[in-house]
Amino acid sequence: MSSTPPSRTKPLRSDAQRNRARILTAAEEVFASGGPSASTEDIARRAGVAVGTVFRHFPTKAALIEAVFVNRLGTLTREAGTAIEGRDAGAAFFSFFELLVRQSAVKHAFTDAMSDGDDSVKAVWAAVTAASDRLSDAVGRLLSRAQRSGAVRADVTASDVIGLMIGAARAAEHVGGGDASRARVLAVVKDGLRSKT
Repeated sequence: MSSTPPSRTKPLRSDAQRNRARILTAAEEVFASGGPSASTEDIARRAGVAVGTVFRHFPTKAALIEAVFVNRLGTLTREAGTAIEGRDAGAAFFSFFELLVRQSAVKHAFTDAMSDGDDSVKAVWAAVTAASDRLSDAVGRLLSRAQRSGAVRADVTASDVIGLMIGAARAAEHVGGGDASRARVLAVVKDGLRSKT
């Protein structure tokens, strides 16, 4: 069962929408550095709102974690949809590949900390499955288009690509060196994905 609160009967006022957006941004930053055990007070302080405002929007920590993940995945899926419209299918695919590697690197500390979470955190993982599936579908469409254009080798699947994105992000973290290391790792992985014909 999802930990998000039931749908509202009327849309949020504009100030409430701004507060919710600030809370989500702050929560993503705080969780990325401190994991899901980070305090709600820290999130409220970072967002510039009262703790009660956080709880009005997200009654539980699990609801907030879920909202952060769904928001992140939704943003990435929309960006993939925009990339699909690009003229150069190969450039769109590789650009989005790089974006996902950068995004993955930012959230790994948060994801790792959640892996041993309690039942409410496990419910979060179940709740974000649909959003993850939509992102995977978008990656698959980008990949198919790039393969049809001849930019990406034909024997690669969407699952392979997602695994390579995660692996490239992990590899860049492991070798250290910041942007330069990530660029080298990405260059090697992208070269392996390119069609040689």
